[in-house]
Parts: sequence; C-alpha cells; structure tokens
Amino acid sequence: MTRQLAASPGPLSGSVASRPHTVSAKAESVLDALTRLFRGGGAVLIGVATFGYSAASGRDLVIEVVAFAVGVLVVAHWLAADLRPGRPKPRVLAGALIVMAAASGFASTGAHGGPLIGFAFMAVIGAGASSSLLTGCVTTAIALVGVEAGALVTGASATSALGFPLLLIVAFVSGRNRAAYRRQAEQSAALVTQLEQLRAEQRRVAVLDERARIAREIHDVLAHSLGALGIQLQAARAVLADQGDAGRTLRLLDQAQRMAKDGLAETRRAVHALRAGTAGLDEELAALVDTHRSRHHARVSFGVGGQPRPLPPEATVALIRAAQEALVNTAKHAPAQPVDIGLHYGEDQVQMVISNPLPSGSLASPGPGTAFGTVNGGYGLRGMRERLLLIGGSLNAASGDGHWTVTAQVPR
Repeated sequence: MTRQLAASPGPLSGSVASRPHTVSAKAESVLDALTRLFRGGGAVLIGVATFGYSAASGRDLVIEVVAFAVGVLVVAHWLAADLRPGRPKPRVLAGALIVMAAASGFASTGAHGGPLIGFAFMAVIGAGASSSLLTGCVTTAIALVGVEAGALVTGASATSALGFPLLLIVAFVSGRNRAAYRRQAEQSAALVTQLEQLRAEQRRVAVLDERARIAREIHDVLAHSLGALGIQLQAARAVLADQGDAGRTLRLLDQAQRMAKDGLAETRRAVHALRAGTAGLDEELAALVDTHRSRHHARVSFGVGGQPRPLPPEATVALIRAAQEALVNTAKHAPAQPVDIGLHYGEDQVQMVISNPLPSGSLASPGPGTAFGTVNGGYGLRGMRERLLLIGGSLNAASGDGHWTVTAQVPR
C-alpha cells in the first residue's frame, strides 16, 4: 500500500507543473529567433534603402558608407555572439552598440541617410533590453546626441530633428519592456521549479504520514490482540497447572483461538480504519465493553454524558485504541477488578475516563515518568498519548486513591 502511495505523483505533479515552464522557454526561444531575424534582415533592408536609390556623393556618401559599415560589423558581431550558447557575450558588445548608435544617428540626418536610423533603433532596443539600465540609458543618450549633432551639421529638417529622437525613445521603452519580460520569464521558471520541489516534498511527507498512521494502527491492534491472547493463555495454563481441569482448559484455549482469529482479521482491517471510517464512538466503546466482560468475566460499567455528536475518524479511532490499551492493562495487572468507563461530550472537547481499583502492592509510589506508562511500566499508553497529540488531544494516566485512572481528551 505504501509503495503505491509513493509511486503515485498525484494530479498536480510534474506534467502539469512543468507546462508553464515549457511554454515560457518556447516563447523565449521563438522571440530570440525573431529578434535575430529582425537584426539580420533589417541590416539588408537598410543597405538597400540607403544605397539602392541614393544620390549622395562626396562627404555625405562617405559618412553614410562609414555608418553602414559600422552597423553591419556590429550586427554581425552581435549575431555571432547570440549564436554561441553557453558562452558569455563579449564585454565590448555594449561599447559596439554605443558606437553604432552614435554613427548611425549622426548619419541619419543627412540628405539621403534617413534609413540608417534603423541601426540606431536596433542599438537602443538591444541596449535597453540588457540587464543594465545604465547601458540602455547611455546608448539612448549617445544616439540622441548623434542625431541632434548631425541635424546641426547638415541642417536637417525639424521632422528629422524631432521625429528620430522620438523614435529612439520608443525603441528604448520597447527594450526595457523586453528586459522586463525576460526577468518575468526567469522568475516564473524559478517559481515553477520551487513549486515542483514543494509538491514533491508534500508528496513525500504525505507518504511518511500514511506510513506512520498505518504503523500506529497495526501496532495498536496487535498490542491489544496479543495482550488479550497472552492473558487467555496464561489463564489456561493456570487452570491446567493448579486445578488439572482439562475441560475448562480446552474451553479457554478455544476462546484464545477465536481471539487470535479475530485479532488477525482486525489487523487486516486496520490499514483501512482511518479511510473506511468507523461506527459511532458510543457503539464502538459499548462493543468493546461487552467483549471485555465476556472474555475476562469482569464487571464493567459504561456511561455517556453530554450531547453525543459525530467525531472525525482519527479522533474516534484514537479514543477506541486508548480504551483497548487501558482494558488490556486492567485485565493483565488488575484481573477481576471492576472497571468504570465514562464518556462525556463537552462543548469543545470529548473526554473519556477509565478507572479501576489497583490490587494492593501492584503500584507503589510512582516515580517520574510513570504517569504515561502502563501499570507495569510499559509504553502502550505513551503511544496512545502520541497518537492523541497528533490530533490536538491529550492523555493522562496515573494512580491515586488506590485507583489507576486513564483520562483521554480530543477536540470536537
């Protein structure tokens, strides 16, 4: 059962949790490919638009050729750096973008150099998309200065002097948005990874909790069944040794065999106790009292106070197991003594008190730590206390006024 639990990842495990990470990685890859296509294709279009229909000559032609050559070299270097996965981009790239922005910005205000503003546009977007805000701001500022300087030298129109700077500012904002998207994608990927780790840890904790519940349930059932079986066998041996009554001994052994069979069946059901649910606490305790009476021929009184209400399965099982442990201890260490069981339903909690007289000499002044042991210093009730603590309950067991009293409480 535990192996099945450990192997079941649950409906919200890796396949669903990793989907946003996969989609984000694919979107980032597609966007990078489109950006490289934009740069390479843009360089070609700028060249065609600048020189295919240009009538520039003399100084204007030289400026345009130099600006275009710088732009092509920087774009080629840029694309080469992007196509080397796992390697850091050269530190000179930021400086190259600044040079390209300045050269193309200056040349774009010439009579036929308008298309060269495209290189400045690329440089500003690229610098703005970098992780460094300072690099983006410096590149944009240099490009603006280049445009205005070129406009002053060439006497460009107001359209170029004002329109190109506005275009560069739009490019800078677009670059910063690209950087913000990249940071958001990285943060989303990190959050998805943390979520996957958290879910894996939750599954592991759930499996451990299930194993612990099963282990406690099996332990409690076996402790009760084997304890009662041991008492029955001890009684059979005593009858045979002291009285030589073979008939009564056989009857006791037959009863011990039935108890062993019942204990085995209860052990098989124990792993489903918390899931399949149990009957009401009153009915379960009443059945437990009847079983104890018939097995040990002891007087057991059972009373219920308050307004009975359904309890969670964990609380019901915990109280039943505590009652079983207390009754086994009574049969073992205080045989034939009357047992009083009281169950009280309060507003905020349910309390169960089990008390029986102690035979003289069975428990002298208890020392430290005895309060949570059984009558002979065992640890069955200590396990019951731990079970109750897990659901917010408590258990006290101690002697006083010649009685051994076990008090268990669970929240409602």
